[in-house]
Amino acid sequence: MMCVLILAAAAGAVAAFLILRIWVVLRSRDFTPRESLSILVVAGSGGHTTEILRLLGSLSNAYSPRHYVIADTDEMSANKINSFELDRADRDPNNMYTKYYIHRIPRSREVRQSWPSTVFTTLHSMWLSFPLIHQVKPDLVLCNGPGTCVPICVSALLLGILGIKKVIIVYVESVCRVETLSLSGKILFHLSDYFIVQWPALKEKYPKSVYLGRIV
Repeated sequence: MMCVLILAAAAGAVAAFLILRIWVVLRSRDFTPRESLSILVVAGSGGHTTEILRLLGSLSNAYSPRHYVIADTDEMSANKINSFELDRADRDPNNMYTKYYIHRIPRSREVRQSWPSTVFTTLHSMWLSFPLIHQVKPDLVLCNGPGTCVPICVSALLLGILGIKKVIIVYVESVCRVETLSLSGKILFHLSDYFIVQWPALKEKYPKSVYLGRIV
């Protein structure tokens, strides 16, 4: 009986420490100004990639190097990213020396995949996401809704919980979401440092979000 009580007390202490640590990481927004910021961008297939690249087009060269994460079967996004970076370099010679990298992880959920099986594929994706995040150690993660962003953002949060590095997570809800959040948005609303919406109706429903109008 005594052993059970000791184990229960230890488990409670660990749980309390983790909860406190998560709270500290989510509340902390201190960031040291610097000349450049390493950015990790999560791109999804189709419209998600188009929107995120439009947003990146308005960012300066200070956001460098740029790391893109796409699903391992998403060749369309890879082509769009390469075209975007080449066009950026052609328009501004200073961008010729800006480095970018494309990384691939398994999809969290395939089209028409059953929801129960999604749990296992998401865990698998997360298992491979954390080593990537640990290797890159970005200053900022930018995403806008593809399922792939969930394991990436959770891994970035875990990096802070473990005391390795505080990563700023910025989530931009898709412009297609006028009155309701996407599933990824509902999950990451509580985990992101800055949650940006593009319609006033969402700002009314989620007062803690940031409304900047249409930005893509």
